Amino acid sequence: MLLNIDGRRVYYDIVGPDSAPIVCFTHSLSSDGGMWQEQVPILLGAGFRVLRLDMRGHGGSDPVAGDYTMAILAGDVVKALDALGIDTVHYIGLSIGGMIGQALLLDHGQRLRSAMLCDTLPGTPPGSEATWDERKTAVRQANGLATIADGTIDRWFTPAFKDRNPARWRQIRDTIIGTTPQGFLGCAAAIQSFNFEDRLHTIKVPTLVVCGDQDPGTPPDRNRLIAAKIPGGRYEEIKNARHLPNVEHPEVFNPVMVSWLRQNR
Repeated sequence: MLLNIDGRRVYYDIVGPDSAPIVCFTHSLSSDGGMWQEQVPILLGAGFRVLRLDMRGHGGSDPVAGDYTMAILAGDVVKALDALGIDTVHYIGLSIGGMIGQALLLDHGQRLRSAMLCDTLPGTPPGSEATWDERKTAVRQANGLATIADGTIDRWFTPAFKDRNPARWRQIRDTIIGTTPQGFLGCAAAIQSFNFEDRLHTIKVPTLVVCGDQDPGTPPDRNRLIAAKIPGGRYEEIKNARHLPNVEHPEVFNPVMVSWLRQNR
């Protein structure tokens, strides 16, 4: 389904009873709402309504020219909620989705009933500029993400996952390649220029932080830091998982998620 926001199309998917509390998902860079497919039926069975939003330039949402910021991307979420007539949600975001979640907690906290931040960072990693510039150059030169797809998915999953679920592995790799260059470049710029670390202590919304124990890009120690700085923040680690523990080990991730949401229902 499509929303028209500021003259551009924003793709969303919403399922579940109209009266149920809403869980709003935002995905990782180079992904889309499909990365949460392992969570949707579990949440519906637990009595929640599920909203998945595609970031600008990802999935079915139009790209927007120029560099993005976390404030702009969080604003996209708020505008989508407003367009749908939704006042408050339980928010779950992974990677850049978790960074957007921090921006929402800090600047739009009244819209969130709880937050679950997964495999994310509190600020631009020191010394990461060259790595991001290299990826951006590769995407510009190829006018697409095919050249970085293998490196990306290797950071996302352990080798065991590819062997265990090759169809899902290929599906997610195809989603990486299908991301628009501008969507990737704009969001990469946002990742290169944010820092929430000194503001996290002001958050008042119940927050859970979750991370795969083998995540190389948004490592456990940075996720523990987020949880430690947020008053009352909690941290959970998913064993034998890299960057997408919700896909790699939903049998572990989903009970943690549902338990958290029920506590804050």
